[in-house]
Amino acid sequence: MIALAENIFKYYGPTLACENICLSLEPGHVFGLLGPNGAGKSTLVKIFLGMVRADSGRAEINGYPASSPKGRKAAGYLPELFRLYEWLTGYEWLRFNARVYGIPAREEADAIQRTLDLVGLAGRERERIQGYSKGMQQRLALGAAILHRPALVFLDEPTSALDPVGRIEVRDIIGRLQAEGTTIFLNSHLLSEVEMTCTHLGFIRRGQLIASGARENFMQSSSELRLELGGLSHDLLAYYDNQGILMAHDEKGITLQVSDPEAVPRIIREIVEQGIAVYRAETRSLGLEEIFLAMMRD
Repeated sequence: MIALAENIFKYYGPTLACENICLSLEPGHVFGLLGPNGAGKSTLVKIFLGMVRADSGRAEINGYPASSPKGRKAAGYLPELFRLYEWLTGYEWLRFNARVYGIPAREEADAIQRTLDLVGLAGRERERIQGYSKGMQQRLALGAAILHRPALVFLDEPTSALDPVGRIEVRDIIGRLQAEGTTIFLNSHLLSEVEMTCTHLGFIRRGQLIASGARENFMQSSSELRLELGGLSHDLLAYYDNQGILMAHDEKGITLQVSDPEAVPRIIREIVEQGIAVYRAETRSLGLEEIFLAMMRD
């Protein structure tokens, strides 16, 4: 196990930012934490990074307390708003970070070269950072976060300011890190990127981790059922709304969220038993954006 959060609580005055959060990540997981602004995403990341102390519970990285020197050394972090010393060359920036991380001098050159190869900047390392494109700067900043070969890397909106080519480049780096067994913890509002990149997902709302697991479990188990009906009743709408599965309705019928294919014939039978004709039934798998909206719905 690379990362563990167990019964994490964190208050900011009277505000509960994290409530009884439990989470575990294994080597090679690419985990996407999804939630609206203010849901507790940044607080949880800061607890893992040792930047914020939890009021109760424990957080570990690679078997060490997250706030301990060994726990911190096992993690890498790329913030959304990073800053580079643009008067340095790419090589000088990585060498500076190598010394901050305490990489032994005899290993420094190899670590820098390996990182340059991984992020696709080999051959450009002697150029000043001020001449780098946005995508190159993003890859260099990511290189600094993984220079010491951490077991767990936190990436905060790593592709939000990039063009499509830059997003593909960062996505490719994440894939190579995953292949090496590195665990990635990704915060992003770009749900399409999360859907393409992450192997595991977590949904956080009002400080509570309401669901987590393998991506395919969410994608396969969530479907939209569209029913065209010969009429609607207030009681029928209220019944499915109370179950939390009513997504939409109009004069032609209703749209429901179903998590089990076996629920479809049961729902049709319930409607027919109320004397309402079912003229058409169609199911389709939900995309991540629709799953996210359903998860965030009260």
